[in-house]
Formats: sequence, C-alpha cells, structure tokens
Amino acid sequence: MQNPALLVENLTKRYRPEGPPAVDGLSFTLPRGQTWGLLGGNGAGKTTTIAMLLGLLVPTSGQVVALGHAMATDRFAALARMNFSSPYLALPAKLTVAENLRFYGHLYNVPALGRRIADLAEQLHLGDFLHRPAGDLSAGQKTRVALAKALINTPDLLLLDEPTASLDPDTGDWVRGWLERYRTETGCAILLASHNMGEVERLCDQVLVLRQGRMVDSGSPTELLTKYGRDTMEEVFLDIARGRAQVAA
Repeated sequence: MQNPALLVENLTKRYRPEGPPAVDGLSFTLPRGQTWGLLGGNGAGKTTTIAMLLGLLVPTSGQVVALGHAMATDRFAALARMNFSSPYLALPAKLTVAENLRFYGHLYNVPALGRRIADLAEQLHLGDFLHRPAGDLSAGQKTRVALAKALINTPDLLLLDEPTASLDPDTGDWVRGWLERYRTETGCAILLASHNMGEVERLCDQVLVLRQGRMVDSGSPTELLTKYGRDTMEEVFLDIARGRAQVAA
C-alpha cells in the first residue's frame, strides 16, 4: 500500500513552556492525489502548522511523516519532493524571474533546468516578463511566478498558503484551474490554507477546520454543508470561527 502524502500525529507547538499551544494535538492523514483545505481564522494555527510540516519549526510534541520520510530525522529527503507557495513571501526583487527560477532550481537539483523553466514559462504564461525583475511585477504576475517556483521540482506534495490572495477573479480562477489540472496529471497531494470559501468548495476533497490551535471539525465541503444546514462554506466557516455552530438535526 502506498504511503500517504502526509501523516500527522498529535502535532503540538508551544512557543512558551507555560503558554497556550499554538497547535494542539493535530492529527490527520492526507492521501496522495487529493487536495485538502486547512481552514481557520487568524491565530487558528494554520501558519504554525505549515511551518512544522515544512520542518521550519520543531514541534513541541508529535510527528510529521511526509512522503514516507519522518521530518524529525529525514526531512531533506522529503523536502526534495515537496514545495511551498505563499503570496506573502516575496522573491528577491532585484533578480529577474528567470534568475529566481534558476536559483530555486539549483537548490532542488532539478535536471534539465533550462527546459523545465521554459516549460513552466509556457504553461504559466511567464514569457512576457521572464527577464523582468521580480519586484517590478503586478500582483497577478507575482502569483504566477510564485507558483512556478513552487512547481520547479515537480513536487509530489504542495503546500499552499492563500495562493489566490489579492488576485482579480479572472486570474484567481485561472490559478485554481491550473492547480486542478496539475493535481490530475501528476497525482500530487495539495494542502491548501485559504480564506476563500468558494476556492475551498471547488478544490478540496476534505476540509480541516482549526480554532485556537485545535481541529474542531473535518469533512468534505458537501458533508459540512449538510451537517451544519448551511448553503455555503462561508456560512459554515463563520459559525465555527465564532463558536456558534449548530449542527443540523
């Protein structure tokens, strides 16, 4: 049986020994080839969770196994097959788009790197600004470049933090469609942190809802809509985030 993309067991993070946990006993198993949503309001623990999944933060307790590799002892083997994208982390502004992609491609030891960059430039429509400094790009262009950077090593596991934040509806729809195709064609697993509930309904097979560091509910968007008797995931999200959820009879 194939290993899951992510196995998370009792993951906990405290920034101070006596302080409240930022993440408290989180457990889930993300299968390969699926997209799961990680939802919660500001301070719910999403960013801390992603940082631990990437090995950037050491958990207080619990474990993460990514693509069959324990992050505590073998994280570099996992990271070679993972990648991450967030519009809140800017690429070096003075480097051109091509220079940025070459830099990250060398970090991942991508074979035939020039061809890979050319393929991504064609697929993500980067050609018109491939040799422009990253700092001179529009928000939509920066998002496409960030996605190209996240795909440079053809990852088997992709962690996305608000991938369509600040984008106009047309560009956001284009990015979501591209992610759907990439997952279908490669079998990549995607963990998506998003505040865009329409995006969650469209992309996610399963949703994990965090509040104050704890997972308070999970299920497919359809299951959650039925469970809470709501018409949209935004209504479900608001109910849970505000602690007023009423499960439908």
